[in-house]
Amino acid sequence: MLDTLSRKSDTSRAILYALNRWTALMRYCDDGRLKIDNLPVERALRGVAIGRRNYLFAGADCGGERAAAIYSVIGSAKLNNIDPEGYLREVLARIAEHPINRVDELLPWNFSFATISLDPAACSSQSLFVADQLR
Repeated sequence: MLDTLSRKSDTSRAILYALNRWTALMRYCDDGRLKIDNLPVERALRGVAIGRRNYLFAGADCGGERAAAIYSVIGSAKLNNIDPEGYLREVLARIAEHPINRVDELLPWNFSFATISLDPAACSSQSLFVADQLR
């Protein structure tokens, strides 16, 4: 089929692109943990793209770094099926009295107090909590 198409045609380039990456494209067949597409990742990054306008108002580089840290905490909470707002509320209420050498107990994957779980469907939508706080 490629012989009948011009090598410069969009169809020919698309076919060659797929053929050159065939091994990587089929890797999900050998490993059941891999998804056939990357839609969950793209969905998770959607909040970053939507909030991009708000990042201009972080104030300075250090404000942007703090926002990135908070987004990481929010993302980790969601990956552990924990409501990010409830998690942050609980951690901030407890952190002043919590022993410094046991701070890892407050990480989302070690969340041992009353778990505030998220509806799995809600995990795909990005919280605008941080963007609102940066305004």
